[in-house]
Amino acid sequence: MKRRNILKGLGLLPMAGVLAPIKSALGAPAADYAAEPNIFQSIGVEPIINCRGTFTIIGGSIERPEVRAAMEAASKNFIQYDEMADAIHKRLAEITGAEWALVSAGCAAGLKHVTAACVTGGNPEKLIRIPDLTGFEKNEVIIPSSSRNVYDHAIRNVGVRVITVDTLAEMENAINSHTAMIYLMAFDEAQTGNEFTLANVSKISRPKNVPILIDAAAEVLTIPNVHLQRGADIVAYSGGKAICGPQCAGLVIGKKDILMSAWQASSPHHGPGRDNKVGREEMMGMLAAVEAWTKRDHAAEWKTWLGYLNTISKKLQTIPGVSTSVFEPTELSNRSPVLNVSWDPAKFNINGIEMTEVLGRTKPRIAVGSDDKEGKATIDITTGQMQPGNDQVVANRIHEVLLQKRPPKPAMQNAGFNLTGRWDLTVQFFSSTSKHSLFIDQEGNWMQGVHQGDFSSRELKGSVEGDIVKMKSIDRHTADYIPFIFSGKATADTMSGEIHLGEYRTAKFSAVRVNKKPSREQIIVPGGPPLAT
Repeated sequence: MKRRNILKGLGLLPMAGVLAPIKSALGAPAADYAAEPNIFQSIGVEPIINCRGTFTIIGGSIERPEVRAAMEAASKNFIQYDEMADAIHKRLAEITGAEWALVSAGCAAGLKHVTAACVTGGNPEKLIRIPDLTGFEKNEVIIPSSSRNVYDHAIRNVGVRVITVDTLAEMENAINSHTAMIYLMAFDEAQTGNEFTLANVSKISRPKNVPILIDAAAEVLTIPNVHLQRGADIVAYSGGKAICGPQCAGLVIGKKDILMSAWQASSPHHGPGRDNKVGREEMMGMLAAVEAWTKRDHAAEWKTWLGYLNTISKKLQTIPGVSTSVFEPTELSNRSPVLNVSWDPAKFNINGIEMTEVLGRTKPRIAVGSDDKEGKATIDITTGQMQPGNDQVVANRIHEVLLQKRPPKPAMQNAGFNLTGRWDLTVQFFSSTSKHSLFIDQEGNWMQGVHQGDFSSRELKGSVEGDIVKMKSIDRHTADYIPFIFSGKATADTMSGEIHLGEYRTAKFSAVRVNKKPSREQIIVPGGPPLAT
């Protein structure tokens, strides 16, 4: 059977309601899909109960039935993309009360397209030169330091120069003829005491005709839109978070002239946005999601979520020493009730981080957050993406894990080696190798020092038990964060093992002690200015 036939078969599964046996065409043992209750399990991937929130890395949100129906219907015909886009965007503008709208391939893609629009003004001669902005009048974007984040890569991808400011006065001084736009995170903009409110920023930007883009990716959709009312020109949402639309779609609303230029800069049009294609299925799905949003009973959804937490809380409160409390957020971002479950880690011999590992790595897999501090272990259960029946499974699983008998953690073994000194470190990434250095100072089991990476030096911490070595450094930059978590084995002069790079997967490492000592020489201090240079 050819690969496309396998995919065709998979595509029919939800409609057929049954799983037909399909043989592998790739030479691997035949995959009997009928033997598995879940399509992900059929490829060896264990699904996760989402008690964490709308994180893309675990799937974001579950699409609404109306969304899936619209996407299925849209898959049956060809259309002219601009005609479809104009109709969808007009309809979304009518629903949201905004001047215009845009469906993008996710919120980040929307940020990129809007940045391109503010740089080019809809001029295709400029568009095709991105990211080379040589000769462009508009080539700078101003961002408060509190709004710098990993998603502003979408803005930087256009090639603009980002001007980071710490105060309103700095922002006002930074605005000039090259300023294309101001970018603000909605969550930060709304925080008490933050001077970068929309009211304050728009007072500065509006007289100088500089548009404001608000990143409201994880917010609930407000109609009429609160950010546009407060002075924003454009607001971008994730389609696959609170709105429960297509996971790979975004909703952008605001001024029509900017959004028409943003659509020009997005696929199917050739240029820098062609790599952010959004399908006709996702575009119709996004429209269906927004229409559904206006009809959903949000109060009833909130009541259902509280009911989930009540089920879990009642079960866990039967365990002496376990306490629970419910947090009901009022902010627009990540808005759904959260259950905090706390206990004494010394009594249960497990802390919150260890609990999240147990729940997340073993069946039934459950993603929760943790917040250990002040001698108290805590996990957080977020409800927004929990599905019917999840509450009972989660309650039973956490109850089971908390009551498991565990011995107290043993004392640390003595360090097998003293690793103090300089080490030449080789890091094997997926397709390249880098040469780094470690400078380690060890006392007993504990190590501290410096990790010299490709572009920066950072603090190193770690421990040694027997021949087992664990170390950690963090490569921090404005809007970026890369952990290097080393685990491996050591001898007196060598170390090797793996590095966990957080969302960037893993690498392998090996290190060799540098035994060469610097040569000794007498230092002569000159008695005056040099007599030759």
